[in-house]
Amino acid sequence: MSEGVHSIILPVSKKTVWGFVSSIDSWAPLVPGYINHEMINERTLIWEFKSDLGIMKKKIKLEVNILEWIEPDKVTFKLKGLNEKFDGHGYFLAEECGIGQTKMTGCLAITAKGAKAPIVNALLKTYVPQMTIEFSEAVAQSLLVQK
Repeated sequence: MSEGVHSIILPVSKKTVWGFVSSIDSWAPLVPGYINHEMINERTLIWEFKSDLGIMKKKIKLEVNILEWIEPDKVTFKLKGLNEKFDGHGYFLAEECGIGQTKMTGCLAITAKGAKAPIVNALLKTYVPQMTIEFSEAVAQSLLVQK
């Protein structure tokens, strides 16, 4: 399984981070290669984005199921590929780390399955950590702009 974890310390309150993260429409468009997303219900969305794995460029559709909303600290989710054989999971975590400061951590883990899995998983080893950093940084920038 390819995994990326990235933490950022932001000069905003945990409540501010939670306000942003708890609204899927706020952060769903920030994933690199975003095309669109559709809310199925409060805990499920379909996310579509373009991936660029170097030699493989694909349009990916994922079903994202929110497993936990632990206000104001953590959101956990699982992923399932709809047009490609992917499984995964991840989380957002917010921790106070000083007066008016919050450490925000994003985690994403993805595994490819099927006949092409060995090739795709090798490419994901670089892609997933980079995507996690880009996504976390985009969330942080959005939070700072709102501040």
